[in-house]
Amino acid sequence: MSLKRIWNALRGATNEGLEAVADSQSMRILDQEMRDAKSELEACDRNLTTIMAKRKLAQTKVESLTSDIDTYTNHAVAASEKNDEALALECAERVANLEVQLATEQEIYNSYLSTETSLKTNIAKAKASVKRLGIQIDQVKATESLQKAQVAGSSHHVGANSKVKTALDSLERIKEKQALRSAELSAAEELAAEDNGSCLDEKLKQAGIEPGGQSSGSDKLKQILAQKQAK
Repeated sequence: MSLKRIWNALRGATNEGLEAVADSQSMRILDQEMRDAKSELEACDRNLTTIMAKRKLAQTKVESLTSDIDTYTNHAVAASEKNDEALALECAERVANLEVQLATEQEIYNSYLSTETSLKTNIAKAKASVKRLGIQIDQVKATESLQKAQVAGSSHHVGANSKVKTALDSLERIKEKQALRSAELSAAEELAAEDNGSCLDEKLKQAGIEPGGQSSGSDKLKQILAQKQAK
């Protein structure tokens, strides 16, 4: 292999290693960003809660001032109807002061309400974005884990096939050795039978002759008659 090819191979392996490190680092960065985003959303929720509480207080003040204005307006009318102009004027002045306070509190209330509405909208959008990002991160992690499992499974499958083949080869060798041993034992038995003369007896049996066996009844009768005539 030329030096150029070696260099290209090393450079390719280095690039793959760097990419793997970069990918791993990117996942850690995304995880940290997710944690930071969730932390910020929690802070936003707390701020929103504070804004909503202040809006409710401002709303209560507006409602109270509105009620007081209605009350003192009615008092001014009642005093005027009784020809008590001084009391009617005093009630009217109170109404005027309350209306000034109401205008201020109404402005504060409107500001809190606007901020609350805006925060709710933006927080909802941010939560949706974080949720989508979380789903994508989970999908990437799940796919990565699945692919690693598939790679490991494929490697184990190849290894398992190789081990099975080796085991089968060993089994065949064992069978061959056993067959050879059986043949050797059979041959040894044949040799032993020949040495004992049993081989000839076996041949006689196969020919229908019983070596060393008893004679039949007719044979024995002929033998007896022949002996009698000889006497």
